Amino acid sequence: MAAASPPPSPPSAKRPKMSSSSDPEADAEPTSPSAAGADPGQPRRPRYKRRKVAILLGYCGAGYQGMQKNPGARTIEGDLEEALYQAGAVPEADRAAPRRYDWARAARTDKGVSAAAQVVSGRFYVDPPGFIDRLNAQLAPQIRAYGYVRVTNSFNAKKFCDRRRYLYLLPVFALDPSAHPDREAVMASMGSGSELTKCLECSERGRKVPGVMGREGKPPSPGESGADAPLEGTVDSHDESGSIGAAKCDPTILDGGNTSAHGELGLSSNEKLDLPVSGNGTDSGNAELGSNSVVDAIPSDASIGNEEDKVEATATEEKVQGSNGEEKLPTKSDFSYTDEVKERLNRILKYYVGTHNFHNFTTRTKAEDPAAKRFIISFAADRVVSLDGIDFIRCEVVGQSFMLHQIRKMIGLAVAVMRNCAPESIYDVAFRKDVNLNVPTAPEVGLYLDECMFTSYNKKWKDSHEAVSMEPYCEEAEEFKVKYIFPHIAVMEHKEGAVALWLHSLNHRNYPDFRYMETAGAEAKIGAEVAADAEAKVGAEADSIEEVQMPNDNVSE
Repeated sequence: MAAASPPPSPPSAKRPKMSSSSDPEADAEPTSPSAAGADPGQPRRPRYKRRKVAILLGYCGAGYQGMQKNPGARTIEGDLEEALYQAGAVPEADRAAPRRYDWARAARTDKGVSAAAQVVSGRFYVDPPGFIDRLNAQLAPQIRAYGYVRVTNSFNAKKFCDRRRYLYLLPVFALDPSAHPDREAVMASMGSGSELTKCLECSERGRKVPGVMGREGKPPSPGESGADAPLEGTVDSHDESGSIGAAKCDPTILDGGNTSAHGELGLSSNEKLDLPVSGNGTDSGNAELGSNSVVDAIPSDASIGNEEDKVEATATEEKVQGSNGEEKLPTKSDFSYTDEVKERLNRILKYYVGTHNFHNFTTRTKAEDPAAKRFIISFAADRVVSLDGIDFIRCEVVGQSFMLHQIRKMIGLAVAVMRNCAPESIYDVAFRKDVNLNVPTAPEVGLYLDECMFTSYNKKWKDSHEAVSMEPYCEEAEEFKVKYIFPHIAVMEHKEGAVALWLHSLNHRNYPDFRYMETAGAEAKIGAEVAADAEAKVGAEADSIEEVQMPNDNVSE
């Protein structure tokens, strides 16, 4: 009689997907000595599998032409792909072929834009332990990987991202209509008793940019090109503490706020931040940030003619003639981000909230294109942070997705309205499909990606996979911002006046659409008058006909 077979053993429990903190040795599949090409006497080497993972990282955009890979340009994605290959995460056969390992990015940042919490996904060899250390060893210091998370095979960083949060640090003086005025405003203020002063330092900064000054332009010598060009009168020498001296250009720079602790993935209200700067000079202190040329301080979408208008708006006189002929020295402005200014700016930013057609706030997207419709969840500017002596307004925008230059153009138009260059009523037509407006683009240096959110994915797969979230790495992200992103923003304003130069271009010559409401109203008025005249003429002709026919009728009666 045959013996009874033993009962089948219960199946082993499924191991949950783990992240970079787990031990992957149990997943290793041993290979045969012949397959591995090793001596039978030697221990067998494990063969590792590719894992679908999401990598969380941050980077400073200085010196890079944006996130997306672009042939012939230095990009974050290009450096990251090469570092993944050098770290052993991508095999030789898939080198420079990201589609083969399901590469995807959660957000695509513009040239010069930074990110404190970017997410990319793909199939990589993350074993053995130490993958993040191997990856960071192949990356520049201004690109840091915080960690990775095991995700589902269908995960895609772009498609599964529910919303994205961006921050724009806008200098407080940008909202002051008297700070960095254009030539038209300066000339119009003559004799009014409250004359606007002209910026000498902004004029000197503009003259350092080759090709934008016309006949007066003086190209820099070979040793002064790019970031190595010393800008006279823009930054004082460093003091013994190593901090950058106060800039001379703008008289509206404030003294900052009170020091307080950092908030989670952000700074608390009115926080003053002491930036780590090398004592060897501004250039040496930012050597690891990459080189950003002086040209980067100029808006990328401005034409050469507009740049000439910028510098023409600044004078070379150190004093301004008053209404009585006396010379007046520039006075320090007492402008600050008061509750009244905050209430007005937040009211303007709320125009963007909701679903709108943003074809006027991007490039290469027509109004009829469905992609022009975007949903903005929130847009607020409630905090002020101080970076190296300059107060910045923390503008936070959250949306499902954004188009090229969309956030910078939204900030640009809001600043134009705050400076009274354009009426607030322009928002009544800014989202209309039949209206085309030329909207100014704010400089890229103050913008950075703060977080990518995967709410729906995390909720659906919470029982089997770790959440794709920056919460475990918030301290590392905060340290990265303090070390790289914030110093870059402050230095670019101190050294090159990125926002200050841009403010001089906000005038009706460069942006005639600022007067769209006046023009549209005048055209509507003229049209109404023409229609009224035509109607009156027709009515008069009808009356004359009746007058001729009246006697005949009376005779007949």
